[in-house]
Amino acid sequence: MERFTNILVSIDDVVWGVPLIILIMGTGILLTVRLGVLQFRHLPKALKYMVHNEEGGKGEVTSFGALCTAMAATVGTGNIVGVATAIIAGGPGALFWMILAACFGMATKYSEGLLAVKYRTLDDNGHALGGPFYYIEKGMGSRWKWLAKTFAFFGTAAGLLGIGTITQVNGIASATNTFFDPENTKIAFSIGDMEYSWVTVITAVVVTVLAALVIIGGIKRIAKVATVIVPFMIIAYVAVCVSILVLNVKEIPEALETVFASAFGARAAAGGALGAMMIAMQKGIARGIFSNEAGLGSAPIAAAAAKTNEPVRQGLVSMTGTFLDTIVVCAMTGMTIMVTGSWDKGLEGVDVTINAFQTGLPWSSSTGAFILMMSLAFFAFTTILGWDYYSERCLEYLTGKNLRALSVFRWLYILAVLIGPFLTLSFVWTFADIFNGLMAIPNLIALVVLNGVVVAESRSYFKRLNTGQLDDGFRKK
Repeated sequence: MERFTNILVSIDDVVWGVPLIILIMGTGILLTVRLGVLQFRHLPKALKYMVHNEEGGKGEVTSFGALCTAMAATVGTGNIVGVATAIIAGGPGALFWMILAACFGMATKYSEGLLAVKYRTLDDNGHALGGPFYYIEKGMGSRWKWLAKTFAFFGTAAGLLGIGTITQVNGIASATNTFFDPENTKIAFSIGDMEYSWVTVITAVVVTVLAALVIIGGIKRIAKVATVIVPFMIIAYVAVCVSILVLNVKEIPEALETVFASAFGARAAAGGALGAMMIAMQKGIARGIFSNEAGLGSAPIAAAAAKTNEPVRQGLVSMTGTFLDTIVVCAMTGMTIMVTGSWDKGLEGVDVTINAFQTGLPWSSSTGAFILMMSLAFFAFTTILGWDYYSERCLEYLTGKNLRALSVFRWLYILAVLIGPFLTLSFVWTFADIFNGLMAIPNLIALVVLNGVVVAESRSYFKRLNTGQLDDGFRKK
């Protein structure tokens, strides 16, 4: 296993090398410039659209339901475990690059949502199917269908074997085991030199059963569950993080100085500044896209199901997902880790964030650990649901809507959730990173090629809105 993990790490280093980082950041910068910093100029409007559903729109779920489905998939272990692993592996500066990438990523996510609605298909039953595979095929032309299928293949694999199942349930199991059996004394069974507690076994079974009950109901049930859980869990988690920052307010200036210095290699040994900066950039951007999925191409699959007739409107709603996920939630996690000094205690994974909650809150350490465990459980569980929808839609495109293939995949997905806790953490995250990177490449190529379409649609929408041809629902009567 160690040899295989080392091979995966080598592949991961190639996939997430300088070319992909340049492509991700370059795409976000290109779209930001072409759209005139739209993600910040129209953020207030986007936040209003987020909770104000469009009347008479065609689709399967409300715009808010589509956003919550996307947020269910994005707000997961990446916001808790991913931020911690980025800071440990890349230094505190990884947090800076994560947030900076998200600022440009908002323009990327806007463009993805817009293109998803513009090029989606709607059948007679109202079933919507859209995402990168369709805006590649329809927007770039049928000769690029191979690229669309490449995206769909990696999207299916990412959901089944990486970001959608194993990483999420692994994070839940690690957190519950740390809380209920930190010494790992109640062993259920062993595989080689790895021992698994009864807490891990019970967690795997419970999460699998709950996930199966929702997944079998399809997009409408997933969206219904997401619209209830997602807003609650984000508000509650941010409130706890803000409490930790308030209680440790004197540590904030030093924490910020450390983050900025580390981001540019200022604290590295002589001659190693550039290398340290590249590592911080690589880990920050990689974990950032793992968390907010801007440029990955997953969120537009959910956006395509929204009840809307205006691609731009859904693009604005979609970009709020990146804002909330990274610029709010990930930043909160990162700062709690920094102000409590948990990043520099020799810990790794979820234990870093657990320690931040244990030491940052005024209550007993068990209370902090319990709050973090529950947050992680909610975050990761909803991600499992959201990514089932993503990967199923990718498979639907690949197989030409073969219902039997979709049924088999759904049960394989549930099985992957069951076995996820029994795989090693480093193996899991590396595998997920590779699929994320391979999935992002076709999507980013499409966004660059179709940036003119995004700009034209945006200009048309805002012109119609400003001249009174459209009513966004906020105009005074």
